[in-house]
Amino acid sequence: MKDKVVLITGGTSGIGKACALAFGEAGAKVVISGRDSAKLQTTAHELVQKKITCRAVQSDVSNEADAQKLVYETVQEFGRLDILINNAGISMRALFQDLDLGVIKQVMDINFYGTVYITKYALPYVLTSKGSIIGISSIAGYRGLPGRTGYSASKFAMQGFLEALRTEVMHRGVHVMVACPGFTASNIRNTALNAQGNVQGESPRAEEKMMTAEEVAIRILKATQKRQREIIMTTQGKLTVFLNKWLPGLTDKLVYNVMAKEKDSPFK
Repeated sequence: MKDKVVLITGGTSGIGKACALAFGEAGAKVVISGRDSAKLQTTAHELVQKKITCRAVQSDVSNEADAQKLVYETVQEFGRLDILINNAGISMRALFQDLDLGVIKQVMDINFYGTVYITKYALPYVLTSKGSIIGISSIAGYRGLPGRTGYSASKFAMQGFLEALRTEVMHRGVHVMVACPGFTASNIRNTALNAQGNVQGESPRAEEKMMTAEEVAIRILKATQKRQREIIMTTQGKLTVFLNKWLPGLTDKLVYNVMAKEKDSPFK
């Protein structure tokens, strides 16, 4: 990773921030983006304190012009781009029948189109460096989760996009990877949108029992170095993907029961 340039969207908290620290401590130069200027500066200060060369760029990945500007500023600052980590994301939690359709659009704009926009403008530079494009997805990208229709749709779309792109560039030296952490302790459930598009505000799951963002980042770093095509983390995640392929009817029941046990579950 020494002197590699890594661009991380949604780099101010959770998995994005942990990746900035992990890749930076491995020797990379790091560019982080986010919508909140104050959080950006706080995270950038933490990186500098650890002697990581970094640049913070305020950006909304769901805006194509912002995405183009983010890539441009990265290359202007460091002269190259080796690794793109599409991490920016948002979740939602509500039954589809109750859901304002604007919520699905907002989730798709950030999770899917944000990945498409950034990747579009980053690809020429990653082709030159024969680097990596990484999508931080979810088990929801392999198995639709009830109560999270918009989130699942966005992750399925991201994975289909990256799989197609991987095949397009397979003879051009570019590494494309999908990383699926499973349930990870982060703020994504706290900031998830409810049926009306308002922030949920409180996680419905026991965050303290989940894999930490730091653990996830280390696994992503190692998988990037090995140029793996995908990484599915947690035993629960691997089992869900396996069962959904071979016993989909049983998986419907198991997934429903797990999600119905969440605090304030919409199924009750």
